[in-house]
Amino acid sequence: MSKITIMRTEVAPPAGIGAVSDFLFKCLDGFTKDDRRAWRRFWKRVNAMESGELATCEMAFPRSGPYHRRHFAIVSAVFDAQERFSSLESFLIWLKIGAGWVTWVAGARGGIVPIPKSISYAKADQEEFTRYHEAVMDFLRSGHPARFLWKHLGDEAHAMMDSILIGFDE
Repeated sequence: MSKITIMRTEVAPPAGIGAVSDFLFKCLDGFTKDDRRAWRRFWKRVNAMESGELATCEMAFPRSGPYHRRHFAIVSAVFDAQERFSSLESFLIWLKIGAGWVTWVAGARGGIVPIPKSISYAKADQEEFTRYHEAVMDFLRSGHPARFLWKHLGDEAHAMMDSILIGFDE
């Protein structure tokens, strides 16, 4: 899900607002009758904002099913080829932490600990999931995962990771 905060500035709306209105209410519109009503209410409230007022908007753009399945096919292929993790769930948490897909919080003993972020459909739209996928691929291409997952392969560990990722054009 993409979340943005907007602020009404001191700049006056343009005199020729008709073109903007046509774009917002003719080129774009709500999908259903209720959506159209909500769309107009939203813009009415945005237009009524005073200088310095803030509004936070959350948008969810549908995730691509094929992209999602491809990502998890890659992850499953790496998981199936390794012997360090017996649980896919633990492996996915390790990937999120390694990829930096975390929120850092104060730990119980005073340190800082990573809490993996959700990649559920509700929490990560296509744009967010693409950033997650790229972070995971960057992590998998770095030296640590191959050395950790296939310690017994020594210098050949990178070749093992490459052989999996190349199979997916990564």
